[in-house]
Amino acid sequence: MGLFDDVLRSDQTLVRNADALDYEFLPKALPYREGQQKYLATCIKPLFNSLPGRNLFIFGAPGIGKTAATKFVMRDLEDQTDEIEILFINCWQHNTTYKILMEMCDILGYRFTQNKKTVELFKVVSSMLNKKAAVFIFDEIDQVEDFDFLYFVLEEIHKKSIFLITNYHEFLVEIDERIKSRLTPELVEFKPYTEKETKDILKVRSELALYPGVLDVSGFDLIAKKTFELKDIRTGIFLLKESTLQAEEKSSKRITLENVSEAVKKLEEFTIKNAGLLEAETKIIYDLVRENSGKKIGDLFKLYQKRGGASSYKTFQRKIAKLEEGKFIKTMRQTGEGGNTTIVEKTLKDF
Repeated sequence: MGLFDDVLRSDQTLVRNADALDYEFLPKALPYREGQQKYLATCIKPLFNSLPGRNLFIFGAPGIGKTAATKFVMRDLEDQTDEIEILFINCWQHNTTYKILMEMCDILGYRFTQNKKTVELFKVVSSMLNKKAAVFIFDEIDQVEDFDFLYFVLEEIHKKSIFLITNYHEFLVEIDERIKSRLTPELVEFKPYTEKETKDILKVRSELALYPGVLDVSGFDLIAKKTFELKDIRTGIFLLKESTLQAEEKSSKRITLENVSEAVKKLEEFTIKNAGLLEAETKIIYDLVRENSGKKIGDLFKLYQKRGGASSYKTFQRKIAKLEEGKFIKTMRQTGEGGNTTIVEKTLKDF
């Protein structure tokens, strides 16, 4: 064996499929979510016979396959028929009725939206969709500022299924009663992956992404351990990608435990969404925390109100929780003479 046999040449790489290291990558098989996928498909099947589909409220912790499983089913649906439109809306990015309708028009290929009011957009969408059937998926539904779009879909679209996806089971209570009574959703819970399931999922992902034998067993075990601790598969994907970069930067032909350990150190900076992409109101709250790290959540809310914030305390709490899920901030429960309170601190470096 030569002295430099373990050095990666400039024309070599450890990665055979870079897409598999992307958070949005959808594999051909989605292990351990087969039951939920079959149930989602069952709720859509009536649409094939021109009958109304069923509506679902899909909930569970972040990073455990809710969105991926839904997209998996939609991919199969697209392969089966052109007679059912699929409208997948991310409510983090489109959080008002007007923005959601604009996104629907974009998905449907309608481009003449300039200067059109909300009511006019309603008419455009309904006239296009009522020629077929439709499946509406509102991902991160807890981010919406109003529910007019949902009332419109329930009242004006004839043949449809509506899937609402959220991390919060309790969010269903916040939905307007006039909408809830029409929606009558069935509940689908996604429970966290077990340690074995976490390891199996990451093994499949690493095999798709990397050439055989390049990831040391000890390094993979650390990735799986950290992912299970944080209960978020996206953490494992981040660690796979970051440790691979660490190895390639050092021209190494193997991803070692040392490379993975360096990637783990970057978890403090890890976030699924770049701070620059935060919805405006959430960005204001993030900036408030960054400037007042270590304060009680009640004190932060008072500062938020002084700055003109219009959201309720419950909405404020939910946005704080969302920032924590994204690894922007962290919260700690503190017990004192006045009872329990929550301390909010920033975790990420300033952008």
